[in-house]
Amino acid sequence: MALTETQKQQIKAASDKTFPFVERCGARTLDVERGYCRMMMPLEPNLNHVGIMYAGALYTLAELPGGVIYMSSFDVSRFYPIVKDMRIRFRRPATTDITVEVHLDEAEIERIQAEAEANGKCDFEWDTELKDANGEVVALTHNIYQLRRIGQ
Repeated sequence: MALTETQKQQIKAASDKTFPFVERCGARTLDVERGYCRMMMPLEPNLNHVGIMYAGALYTLAELPGGVIYMSSFDVSRFYPIVKDMRIRFRRPATTDITVEVHLDEAEIERIQAEAEANGKCDFEWDTELKDANGEVVALTHNIYQLRRIGQ
């Protein structure tokens, strides 16, 4: 099921403007499709005391796709997501804007939603690469989320 342009704009607005913290960081959803998002965290205003991107900003960028994937893929009137666990490995200093991409295929989306419907919840996970403007990986993450049926 493809998203309409209106749905894409609504998801971008919700992901970029729902939480004041995220808005202050300047994180933006660049692209969204069902089961896919690409997001960006600008270097400014996220510099730390040594002139590189603050580690918490990188962590935030790696966590945010969970909400975008949720809004683009699952029935938001019947389910909600939570973050269960996330690990990050910093590989090199981030000195430019940073992007992240996440993709869940249709079979995985259907599996997650069916299990959450049947059992009230379903864990799912993915790995990400946070990349600088040159395509260099600055951090790797392993993210574990849970989709829960409303009322559970």
